[in-house]
Amino acid sequence: MKKNTYEPQYEDLYEVLENHGRAEFGIMANQSWNDDPKRTLFTLSRYKFVAKMLNNKNHALEIGCADAFGTRLVQQTVKKVTASDIDPLFISDAKERMNKLWPLDLEIHDFVKEPLLKNQYDCGYSLDVLEHIDKENEDAFIRNIKSSLVENSPLIIGIPSTESQKYASKQSKIGHVNCKTGEELKVFLENHYKNVFIFSMNDEVVHTGFFRMSNYLFALCV
Repeated sequence: MKKNTYEPQYEDLYEVLENHGRAEFGIMANQSWNDDPKRTLFTLSRYKFVAKMLNNKNHALEIGCADAFGTRLVQQTVKKVTASDIDPLFISDAKERMNKLWPLDLEIHDFVKEPLLKNQYDCGYSLDVLEHIDKENEDAFIRNIKSSLVENSPLIIGIPSTESQKYASKQSKIGHVNCKTGEELKVFLENHYKNVFIFSMNDEVVHTGFFRMSNYLFALCV
């Protein structure tokens, strides 16, 4: 598929097209790209934060990958990723779009019920999932994630803040049954981890500012 572009360096674009094909959005990323493109940026920025924090880890476990569109950012810095979701339709979509040059293990799993594999992964992360877990199940959810990880492995939890919910979409509000303030998130996770570090996020910017003005919260648990 050799193309003679006006500037020769851009001929590489067609080489990538030939080797990889044309990438497709996942079903969730497709909706955000069409309904609210900036939301796609914010979502990918969350994955970039995770990728930087878990750089050079051997095997990461993602809990709640949805269509796994953003997972590739973590694949870029971690040797192996196993991505899981409770919804078989999301996992099916991710498998259909799998790129052989970016291999990914995909699992259907409910962490409220049990660990995936005990002591298997040396780090974990879960973005936009805890707010979907009923309060009576949240401790079991964290315990089963922790049991899936090797002892002393870091876990990153990302969640929209309670304060952000008055600006949330109708679709989001239906599933968000357990949002937390920064203070509440820290107290909850300290029941499971000795050290919990909370970061704030507004749009694509991660910072250490005032929790109550944050749209999104990260907890780094170690």
